[in-house]
This record gives sequence, C-alpha cells and structure tokens, in this order.
Amino acid sequence: MGNTPTDLRYTEKHEWIRIEGADAWIGITDFAQDALTEVVWVELPNVGSHVEAMEPLASVESVKSVSEIYAPVSGLVVEVNESLEDSPEVINQDPYGDGWICKISVADSTDLDVLLDASAYASLIGV
Repeated sequence: MGNTPTDLRYTEKHEWIRIEGADAWIGITDFAQDALTEVVWVELPNVGSHVEAMEPLASVESVKSVSEIYAPVSGLVVEVNESLEDSPEVINQDPYGDGWICKISVADSTDLDVLLDASAYASLIGV
C-alpha cells in the first residue's frame, strides 16, 4: 500500500492514468485495491464508448463492496483489459501493470491539468 509511481497522474478518487502520446491507460491505485481487499469481478467499459472526465467508467467488485471507477479524462475507449474478466485478482497483484482497466484516446489534454502528481497523491493518502 502507498506505492505511488512518479510517472503517473492520479485522481482524488484513487484512479491512476499513464499518458503515452494521445492515449492513456487507466487503473486503480495500490491504495484503492488495498482498501477494496480481494477483487472478484470487474465491469469493463465498452470499446468505442465516449467517456467524460470524472464520470463513471467501470466498476470493481470486491468481497467488501462494489466501487465505481471514474474516467480521469474525457475520451474514447479504444481498448479494455479483457484478461480481467477471467482474472480480476490481477488488480490486487499488479495495479499499475497488468491490472490496468482500459485505454482511452484523450479528447482534451487540459483534463490532465486538474490531476494530482505522485507527491500530491501521496499527501492525499497520508504516506
């Protein structure tokens, strides 16, 4: 818990985003997966769907609760991590790697301006 890679940006709702060109990979933070405990199911967005910044994108169900996952930026969903359908626990095992949820083509790069850097996110979660 408390792992906050410096190459990512974060939301106050505990999503991370990795920008590569016009595309962005999205997932939940180590802090979020730890709070959820054992992830047992993931509802992925539909490829081709448009999402708005900070609107629900997907959901993650754990043995404790169901949590909405919010889109850090607006854009078009271009890929989803289908392996999570059979192995949702990967989110717990590798939240910043193989546990990514989807890839979005970013519609407006100014959406990134309101996201937290690693230092600000670490302060938010108290590490």
